[in-house]
Amino acid sequence: MKKESAKERILGVASELFYSEGIRAVGIDRIIAESEVAKASFYRNFATKDDLVVAFLEKRQIRSLSVIEEAKKLYPDEPVKQLHHLAQVLSESIKQPSFRGCPFTNTLLEFPDATHPVHQAALQCRLDHEGEVAKIARQANARNPEALAAQLEMLYGGAIVDAYIRKPAFDSNNFYNAAMVLIEAQLT
Repeated sequence: MKKESAKERILGVASELFYSEGIRAVGIDRIIAESEVAKASFYRNFATKDDLVVAFLEKRQIRSLSVIEEAKKLYPDEPVKQLHHLAQVLSESIKQPSFRGCPFTNTLLEFPDATHPVHQAALQCRLDHEGEVAKIARQANARNPEALAAQLEMLYGGAIVDAYIRKPAFDSNNFYNAAMVLIEAQLT
């Protein structure tokens, strides 16, 4: 088995900490200590914390887009079922004890300056995800695929906030059922 590189360890530790505790709440020294790497090794791989945050976002984006790819593989040539699957996966993820919301939205909230490279990277991840959902909606012959994708993203954002407010009483089925209403309204 191949040993994990210093870069992989740093990114793995940072990804866990950034998602569970917040980006600004986690310092470089802690990441270095928990990654068990030398400070020089850290800076050889990531010149700045911002570079590390962008790498974290890229890693999460791969994970996010893999869910879409999974839906396409499970339901080839059935875009409506793909949309249903995505809603189901999101509904299930919200229920997990470790769920802390959308990493891209969380990052946007922590970096409100629209000109900051981290903000721009997080926004691009959100837009890319929404664009992929719009492609599926277009294949499903939704009347307005872009609007449906935006509505589903908005609904998901609201569900995240509601999950924080109501935990443990939050019912993720409400998100799923509302998503089904939006999808069906665009297809009829």
